[in-house]
Amino acid sequence: MQLVVARIGRAHGIKGEVTVEVRTDEPELRLGPGAVLATDPAATGPLTIETGRVHSGRLLLRFEGVRDRTGAEALRNTLLIAEVDPAELPEDPEEFYDHQLMDLDVVLADGTEIGRITEISHLPSQDLFIVERPDGSEVMIPFVEEIVTEIDLDEQRAVISPPPGLIDESQAVVASARDDEADGTRTADGAGAADSAGEAPKGDA
Repeated sequence: MQLVVARIGRAHGIKGEVTVEVRTDEPELRLGPGAVLATDPAATGPLTIETGRVHSGRLLLRFEGVRDRTGAEALRNTLLIAEVDPAELPEDPEEFYDHQLMDLDVVLADGTEIGRITEISHLPSQDLFIVERPDGSEVMIPFVEEIVTEIDLDEQRAVISPPPGLIDESQAVVASARDDEADGTRTADGAGAADSAGEAPKGDA
């Protein structure tokens, strides 16, 4: 099967290098020198990776036959596509390929349906599940252990334990208000004694 593993960004320098937005958990395998990748649009490829290096936290690639900035700019926004055996699994049992996670049902521990994973966004700090709700709206679920507690491929579901406000904004808890209620401290007008005493806890990046 074919999987999108990166999107080409802007040209870097004058010797044909490009920045890439990585969309795979295994860039060293999928985007290493010698890899031959199909493209979208198809007419741009196939492209063979000649060199790769990390610069200022970004992966830079150079492709065979691309030797200048003009050629590199012509590749901008091209998707890089790798051929992957559907039966292939990551070496780490706690890791998953995007195609294994797509279309999983997202539920709470008690079985309450939240939605279905329709997209996976790979950000520098963490991965996000884009989940389509039954009403057609979308919610973003950080793919971190504290929130996504179980991936069950046999049952085709992802079990989550969301913090208040992640799924339903009306359930969000403001830390300062919560703390004031706990210690009984209120101002004369009923507002919290320290409006900026704290911020809502954030999930791990």
